[in-house]
Amino acid sequence: MQALILAGGEGTRLRPLTIYTPKPVVHIVNRPFLYYQLELLKRAGIQEATLSLSYQPNKIEDIFGDGDKDLKIHYAVEASPLGTAGAYKNAQQHLTQTTVVFNGDILTDIDLAVVIAHHRERQAAATIVLTPVENPSAYGLVETETDGRVRRFLEKPKPEEITCNTINAGIYVLEPHLLNYIPAGDKFSFEYQLFPALLAASEPFYSYTMSDYWLDIGTPQRYLQANDDLINGRLKSFEIERHPITTATTAALSADAEPAKVDARSVVDSTCSLKPGVEIINSVLGANCVIEERVKIENSVVLAGARIGKAAEVRNSIIGKSAIIGRNSKVDGAALGDKSSLTDYSIV
Repeated sequence: MQALILAGGEGTRLRPLTIYTPKPVVHIVNRPFLYYQLELLKRAGIQEATLSLSYQPNKIEDIFGDGDKDLKIHYAVEASPLGTAGAYKNAQQHLTQTTVVFNGDILTDIDLAVVIAHHRERQAAATIVLTPVENPSAYGLVETETDGRVRRFLEKPKPEEITCNTINAGIYVLEPHLLNYIPAGDKFSFEYQLFPALLAASEPFYSYTMSDYWLDIGTPQRYLQANDDLINGRLKSFEIERHPITTATTAALSADAEPAKVDARSVVDSTCSLKPGVEIINSVLGANCVIEERVKIENSVVLAGARIGKAAEVRNSIIGKSAIIGRNSKVDGAALGDKSSLTDYSIV
């Protein structure tokens, strides 16, 4: 069993976080996002994965290298974007077995071993994982037969056309002969080209409807939600590590200084410097952040190396790497990119 993660997108919807950092390695709760997908593969007993890359591939390869003893990692780099199925074809040299394919922006705690067993029990050529949604009209829907066989795809249907509430979750199990349906070097899509071709050819194409956590992290709002869901334990498969804050600044407080307060849900890297009077609520702080006196940070993510000035307030926001927030500033509902700089008393 092998795996392919489609991690070549530019992450334009997640800007400004992806201007300097490829989306697959943007940190979520202080770990590169791909870590969570690779962990799921390991738990399913998959020992070999290929990362399909295009945008800033070296930054991803530098982080993950050849993998580890539990999961060997290969790379397939596209000279230009080839689409979802085109990327699958481009990685063909590494894919000789049944392959789990993952969109590179999906956070989930699905049990892949169950999906693989479902695929094998039905002797399927392809299995598509579906997830139910509250507002089906905003998505492309997947209609299935009572036995789970895929019937047809409906792209953003009108209200009167809605017959189900299940959408493509961006997770597939594919047999290697399906690569023969995809022309080499051409831009080709799973959703619009390969999957309709499989239906037309009467390939055994089945669905698996998940009930597990699932989130597309591709926008700043969903990125914040992903961090919030992880630190609040909404993903059953991932346990978040929390370390005591023992920085020199906190340890050297005078007797009358108010110590920094970090609530039990927040995750603060142990290298952060928290000055007296700081309050951190339901938030994530990356490595080497400096938080000056009386700062309040709530429902936010502050990425590595950021500095928040005295008495500033940050709520419901993302602060990029090495950003500087001036003293007495107020930031609410904003996404500030890496190396952003706000002058004192700014309101964003």
